[in-house]
Amino acid sequence: MPLPKIRVLVIDDSASVRQAMTAILSADPQIEVIAAAADPFAAARYIQDAVPDVITLDVEMPRMDGITFLRKLMQQCPVPVVMCSSLVEEGSDTLLQALEAGAVDIILKPRVGVTEHLNEAHQMICDTVKGAALARVSARRPRVQAGPAPKLTADAMLPPPPAGRAMSRTTEMVVCIGASTGGTEALREVLEALPANAPGIVIVQHMPESFTRAFARRLNAICEVDVKEAEDGDTVMRGHVLIAPGGLRHTLLERQGARYCVSVREGPLVSRHRPSVDVLFRSAARSAGSNAVGIIMTGMGDDGARGLLEMREAGARTVAQDEASSIVFGMPKEAIARGAAERVVPLDQIARALLTASTR
Repeated sequence: MPLPKIRVLVIDDSASVRQAMTAILSADPQIEVIAAAADPFAAARYIQDAVPDVITLDVEMPRMDGITFLRKLMQQCPVPVVMCSSLVEEGSDTLLQALEAGAVDIILKPRVGVTEHLNEAHQMICDTVKGAALARVSARRPRVQAGPAPKLTADAMLPPPPAGRAMSRTTEMVVCIGASTGGTEALREVLEALPANAPGIVIVQHMPESFTRAFARRLNAICEVDVKEAEDGDTVMRGHVLIAPGGLRHTLLERQGARYCVSVREGPLVSRHRPSVDVLFRSAARSAGSNAVGIIMTGMGDDGARGLLEMREAGARTVAQDEASSIVFGMPKEAIARGAAERVVPLDQIARALLTASTR
């Protein structure tokens, strides 16, 4: 018996975007667009008749902006929402507010060539909506979707780590974290709980281009550790957190003597993502081995599952977020199923697990 389709409501004041989004989503056999509304007032009328499984929501609209509508919606009728916006660097703080208000993910669209961009990004858009459909934003059970289509692995960026345990301990440990849907708020909770002398951390959080810099700035303002968007050649140091830049490049861990740095380089989509958690984790397995801790958190799909297993096989300590505290239990579930996770812990215990694992 076929699975029920994910019912989507598209809200955007641009007729061309509504048309393009409807065409892209409707082409996926697992998705059905039940309506396309020009503003939140029209959308509210549709929701009264049939509550969708997912809403794609523009930020800048007449009569009522998307953030205001999102806050009202989360109070009255919680539904997984994906923000679809032309805002980039100058509007990243607004999009962070959307995530804090309850949005589960973000799709960025350019101000010029919107339709062409959306068509090029059709797979990402459909995957994002499917991930949102699994999000735990209400009491109803998430839908179970079919597995992702074939995709590139971390082999596209670097060869697998050599067999056996990688190398002897150095004086410092390094922590690598991967997250996706629901990860922005989960990472905030983890990093806020860390002391100023926490081990050096590198994070891949699936995010659009130009968004990670604002995310890092916001975390830096509220955490004891220093947080910044990673740049090529940055040293991984105690008390510092590097967040992989979103959208165009991968971030890898490399060893320089007894120290570690990051390499930010171009490459194809891996596990349908760039940056990819698998790429970061594989590089940690190769470069750090038993000097590393790998942590996989909430997210759709399986990016990071292979890499975390490679880290564990190379001697690293590995942790996965548990199902109950995950917004979407896709990435941790796949890692656990592969035997990649040494420990499975709730979100509020990840910071403690990180510190314990890095002091062995």
